[in-house]
Amino acid sequence: MSLQFDKLSIRSFPVNTFSISHSPWESSIQRIIQAALSASDPYTAIQKSLSINGNNLQVGKQHYLLNRYRRVRLIGIGKACIPMAAAIQDLLGDRLLDGLLVVKNQKNTLGTIQARSEESSLRFPIFKSSHPVPDERSQQAGSAIKTFLQNSRIDDLVICLVSGGGSALVVSPVPGVELQDIQDLTRMLLACGATIQEINILRKHLDEIKGGGLANWTYPASLLILVLSDVLGDPLEVIASGPGFPDSSVFKDAWNVIEKYDVAGKLPARILDILRQGLQGKRKETPKPGDPIFAKVRHVIVGNNRLAANAALKQAKVEGFHSMLLTSFLEGEARQAGIFLASIARELASTNSLLRSPACLVLGGETTVTLTGDGLGGRNQELALGSVVQFAGLKNSMLITVATDGEDGPTNAAGAVVTGETFERAQSAGLNPLEYLKKNDSYHFFEKLDDLLVTGPTQTNVNDLALLLQFN
Repeated sequence: MSLQFDKLSIRSFPVNTFSISHSPWESSIQRIIQAALSASDPYTAIQKSLSINGNNLQVGKQHYLLNRYRRVRLIGIGKACIPMAAAIQDLLGDRLLDGLLVVKNQKNTLGTIQARSEESSLRFPIFKSSHPVPDERSQQAGSAIKTFLQNSRIDDLVICLVSGGGSALVVSPVPGVELQDIQDLTRMLLACGATIQEINILRKHLDEIKGGGLANWTYPASLLILVLSDVLGDPLEVIASGPGFPDSSVFKDAWNVIEKYDVAGKLPARILDILRQGLQGKRKETPKPGDPIFAKVRHVIVGNNRLAANAALKQAKVEGFHSMLLTSFLEGEARQAGIFLASIARELASTNSLLRSPACLVLGGETTVTLTGDGLGGRNQELALGSVVQFAGLKNSMLITVATDGEDGPTNAAGAVVTGETFERAQSAGLNPLEYLKKNDSYHFFEKLDDLLVTGPTQTNVNDLALLLQFN
């Protein structure tokens, strides 16, 4: 199967997954997914959130008189910051003095992906670093941002663009911690199923830019942070580990995460030393609410998962589906969420108590994966794989999972498609979905069935979406 994007434009739909291929529903599903991703397009999100009239820049309820600033500067951190930066550059023109951007290097285990066209129009240096595990480029990017901001003054305005992946793309380890320590910690926490909130508590206590550190670097300048949220509920202290937001967590919270997952014996000694020093009051805490460095910091959410989910819902209704947004807070272990969604699909197929057919339930959120094997996949593909057995035999039903950044885990797939026919087709091909689940190898399961959802990087990221569909 191949869903392909060119600036968020879907080219084709899978032909093997369901009998609706080449029917009117095929185009409808394409348009629903397209609507969700277009609604979270970073360039458009900036355009809708900012306006300029003469020297007055308006962002929500905030006003910035640009002629009062010595310099207007731009930094961007995250997968979506190239199109976001292009929108800022188009809006401000020559008023924007300089900038520096950090994005994900668009090369994964399955090939190189072409960047969006906006990159060639930008007049700022662009660092390309690693995600989800930081590397030397991530540390170089952190040093570059710190140097870029080191002479900030009270009459500067710094605009910071934040989007998904920011925590890994830029790192600046605290003194006493090495990059390798951060890498080992990240891999360990990702593998044991820790939530993004838990991972970020540790990151903020081991990295200078996180947990309000960026605000410290820009002080006393004015700092405007424009956020394309990839975290449920848009918590500003969690998104990209809250670089410009007061940190409510303390060293004790970080240690609690270590104890919860029983990983103290596996962590680098330097990290344990830092955390123990913090517990003993020998290390300074992260900046807290009321710190003067936050006096001139403003945050504006320009896009999020609910926006994308609501766009999918609206388009589904246009396409003739009876539709409902079931939740934008889908969480938990991915394979268990797959079982849950399959049970909802059975309810849709057996009764009209939820929605009359044709029906489309939209869900948004972010699940987690606990690694028990050495396979390849991501949380959207694992959620889909977790539903296969319970989906077996359902008539005219479909589950589509989508990572809105187009890259689910370390793969080139955004997600996968499951129908009532998937289990039977897998058996015919000699594939046991439970064995693939044990190996966390959802990618190769769906690849062999030609049921991967492949979009390429969309250069947006507002978390994950799932569509449950029931046809006449």
